[in-house]
Order: sequence, then structure tokens, then C-alpha cells
Amino acid sequence: MAVLLTVIGAVGCIVPVLPGVVLSYAGLLCAFFREGSTLSTTLLWIWLAVVVVVSLVDYFLPAYMTKTFGGSRPATIGATIGAIGGFFLGPLGIIAGPFIGALVGEMMHNRDDLNRAVKVGLGSFLSFIVGTGVKLLAASGMLIYVCRDIFFN
Repeated sequence: MAVLLTVIGAVGCIVPVLPGVVLSYAGLLCAFFREGSTLSTTLLWIWLAVVVVVSLVDYFLPAYMTKTFGGSRPATIGATIGAIGGFFLGPLGIIAGPFIGALVGEMMHNRDDLNRAVKVGLGSFLSFIVGTGVKLLAASGMLIYVCRDIFFN
């Protein structure tokens, strides 16, 4: 169960609807509570802190990056809607959704500046890539600990 949860957690880092790092942490907890585990409580606290920080960064990064690239509130909302809506369109939708959502949101806010809207969309896309990368790093780290604890102890 521990390995399954951490693998689903890693997938959840890409799929916006699944709480990736939280599921990975649940897998780490499953590994910790199994008989014969060598994982320490200190390690659990460290990973809990990582999960909280990564989750906060992932939550605030899209708005921050959209604003950093000159985006308006409608662009930020559009990026969020695009990320959720893109999930239903498969891998390309997951990647393109935040960009298109921010672009449309910015164009609704200011129809006269397509260049700015594209720049804002790129900022939103960049935040998706960075956020996904950070979540994948954390989930991969937990998966390594779980696999090492279960298969190599």
C-alpha cells in the first residue's frame, strides 16, 4: 500500500485534481507504520515540513508568477480555471490549460494588448512547470525512502 500511495502521489503531481505530495506522504506514513520499518519520526517531521512548504508554494506560485509577468486578477482566475479544465483534455490540456486560461483572462481584462496577454500566459505556464517540478522532486524523494525501507531492509 505504501508504494502504491507514493506512486499515485507522483502521478498526482502532474494531474491537478490529485493531492500529489499529500498522497506520497500518506505512503511514507504507511511504510513507517509497517512492522520492521527503519524510518524515523524525525524523517517524518522533515517530510511533513517539505509537504507543507511545497503545497504552499504550489498554491501561491501561479498567482505570484501571473502577477510578476504583469497579469491581472482575471488572468490569475483564468489560469486556475485553465489548469482544472485542462485536466479533462489529457496531457496536452494539463500543460496548455493554465497558459490558455491566463491568456483568455488577461484578454478579457484588456483586449488591446495581446503581447501582454501572451507574456502573462507564459508566466502562468512557467509557474505550472516549476510547481510541477518541485512537487515531483518531493514525491520522488518520498518514493525513494519508501522503496528503500520496504525492499532494501
